[in-house]
Amino acid sequence: MTIIKTIQIILCIAAAFLPQLAQGFSDSTSCIPVKTVKDSELAFGHGESASFVLHYEWGAINSDVGNAHVRLDSLTFNGQKAYQCTMHGRTTRLYDLFFKVREDFSSVFTRDGLRPLKFYRHSQEGDYEAKNTYMYVRTAQQPKIIADLYTSKRGQRSVEIPLTPCTFDLPTLFYFARNMDFDVIQPGKRYPMTFAIDDEVFNVYFILYGRETIKVKGLGTVKTIKFAAKLLEGEVFKGEADMMIWVTDDDNRLPVYFEAPLLVGVAKGRMSSYENLKYPFTSLIKK
Repeated sequence: MTIIKTIQIILCIAAAFLPQLAQGFSDSTSCIPVKTVKDSELAFGHGESASFVLHYEWGAINSDVGNAHVRLDSLTFNGQKAYQCTMHGRTTRLYDLFFKVREDFSSVFTRDGLRPLKFYRHSQEGDYEAKNTYMYVRTAQQPKIIADLYTSKRGQRSVEIPLTPCTFDLPTLFYFARNMDFDVIQPGKRYPMTFAIDDEVFNVYFILYGRETIKVKGLGTVKTIKFAAKLLEGEVFKGEADMMIWVTDDDNRLPVYFEAPLLVGVAKGRMSSYENLKYPFTSLIKK
């Protein structure tokens, strides 16, 4: 794999936090246990934002290669109280010279229940461009996602994707997962979920490892909860490896660090700044 392709994948990981995860998981799929999906008790709220730095290590290469920014706003969508998450990722100016990547995601989901309503993705990766627009239809006898898709290779097309109660788009899955009930989840047990992107549905499962205090560059010493998202061997990832994720051990459950082994090197990401957290950042014990 070329360094250019690797940079592209790293940025995609950061922009969506959990993309390119395990495909073909055979166990029956059910939603992961969460504390609540009531708006007043969620781990996040209107105005929350965070920025992340993407890092890549392979041999003599040890550098930051991109960044991502995430923001959450409240709005009304088709008469329903909803949240809108926007995620933007890009390579740094230096790596733009080798391979320019821009990843933009937008997801609208209900404030109570965290049910996805609309999803939009726009990816520009060198000469390649892709767009996804999803509308979630739950009133029909068979719930479905109506997807309008465009790629610079295949052009415009429309497809229907099966929709289950535990199928999310990437941003909604990210926020849903932040409400995991770690007091109920059993360490080492697999908790599967599914997400859709392009015209495919992917399966991913989470594994809880426990609590750990770590140092995050530019942020400080943080008490965290460590868990994994399972990655299966493929074009990018190395063997049946785990993407390790550390989230704050407080009511915010905000991801502050991750590591993902690639076929060539290791991708890492760290939170660099944050604003308007719903709860005090009590897990940050030393700056």
